[in-house]
Amino acid sequence: MSSSSTTLAPDITCLITEDDTPVDNLPSEKHQRLLTEPLYSSWTNPHPGRPFLVAANVGVFAMARNPAIVPDVFLSLDVDVAEDWWQREHRSYFLWEFGKPPDVVIEIVSNTEGEENNTKLQKYAQMRVLYYIIYDPRVQIMDKVLTVYRLDGMQYVPQTSTQLAGMGLGVTLWEGTYEGKHDTWLRWTDDSGMVIPTGKERAEQESQRAEQERQRAEHERQRAEHERQRAEQVSQQMAQVQQHAEQERLTREDALQRLSQAEQRAEQLAALLRQLGHEPPA
Repeated sequence: MSSSSTTLAPDITCLITEDDTPVDNLPSEKHQRLLTEPLYSSWTNPHPGRPFLVAANVGVFAMARNPAIVPDVFLSLDVDVAEDWWQREHRSYFLWEFGKPPDVVIEIVSNTEGEENNTKLQKYAQMRVLYYIIYDPRVQIMDKVLTVYRLDGMQYVPQTSTQLAGMGLGVTLWEGTYEGKHDTWLRWTDDSGMVIPTGKERAEQESQRAEQERQRAEHERQRAEHERQRAEQVSQQMAQVQQHAEQERLTREDALQRLSQAEQRAEQLAALLRQLGHEPPA
């Protein structure tokens, strides 16, 4: 929890902090997991060690006398969950316990009765949530699928950018397959605009990188082997050239020796003829 939480907490015994009523549909439930798990498994926080809490379908209480508002997803930076989180006073997001409102709230529109663009918008502004994101996949209450609001004073102003300044995060619409379902999904992005992968996606990416590195190493090994074989072939060719040159040298030496021997015999015969009184032919 935040160190700014008050010493004397309000009485919460009459507050409904949870119930057993199933209220989420399948698309919303999958989106809630897709918008929570990746931050824990894969987000490279620009401020290492900075604590945060991202949760889905958890009650947020601004005042003890008012019922909770339950965002589909919220993100709060610089907060810690209490060690004894099973205690009633720690099971929900009480602003007086955490010392601040969530920084980001995301609502996923599944029908026209959720009041995401009026009552909830007003409540989150009063709560002073910095960013309020409405994802309306079927465009039921908004004029577009994704709307990002930033708090300006006490009211929200829509922004054209989907990056959340100061958070190291943004959001985007991503078309792809998640848990076997192909659809357009709302995803977190990092401060460079890249989609933050799920733990499974990150493991697959690391596996692909490892395989690419293995293939690169194998390619380098094959290239080195090819170079070795080529060098060996050149060496063999050079040896053959040298051997041929040696044979040519030996052949020339043998011819010169035979020529010298022939000349010596000719001189000997000429000397013999002179001894016999005959002049050798020219």
